[in-house]
Amino acid sequence: MGRAFEYRKASKLKRWGAMSKLFPKLAKIITMAAKEGSNDPDMNSKLRTAIINAKAENMPKDNIDAAIKRASAKDTTNMLEVNFEGKAPHGVLLFIECATDNNTRTVANVKNILTKNGGELLTNGSLEFMFTRKAVFEFLLNDDMDIEELELELIDAGLEEIEEEDGVVLITADYTSFGTMHEALEKLGIEITKADLERMADLPITITDKEHEEIDKILEKLEDDEDVQKVFSNLA
Repeated sequence: MGRAFEYRKASKLKRWGAMSKLFPKLAKIITMAAKEGSNDPDMNSKLRTAIINAKAENMPKDNIDAAIKRASAKDTTNMLEVNFEGKAPHGVLLFIECATDNNTRTVANVKNILTKNGGELLTNGSLEFMFTRKAVFEFLLNDDMDIEELELELIDAGLEEIEEEDGVVLITADYTSFGTMHEALEKLGIEITKADLERMADLPITITDKEHEEIDKILEKLEDDEDVQKVFSNLA
């Protein structure tokens, strides 16, 4: 799972390309988290996680601070989190997470991208049982860490799997354990470099390289949309 997670991450960043696309998406998540709760990350775990992920992508501190301040601005529009489910060519299924201030616009944009590229928008709930939500954490391995001991320490926090590769530790847990796992890692003094909720396909499929190029173009168009935050697929 670790290699697959890293591949998805690298593939996404390659598609997003310039930080001009990535930073506004990260800023939107930060603003929403701050607006929902306190603007103090020590008092708001969702905001703290958003900041961790922004820093992992080298988002400047000034941008992060500006996104937090934007939450309390009088002219800040309320954002709505919405999900869409779609089907692309070659049996590829898509779960699309968005944050929008205009749901009508977002539905139209997502539907247009899919239909113009041989796909279709599905009724919400169609794919709910074909993806499993997981809490995923990353941090760097240091000399004082023992993976086996760490595994025992984190079982009560909901640990399902722990992997280490090239000095990076990847932890997977059920999505309901996100908060408890986050807290457990912090109590152990571990500096989390990435924390996220992933949707992982229960029955991943394999397609050809040529088909993959076609699907990547659809993913790129979806992720270029300002309202789209994450796109998950059933690709292996």
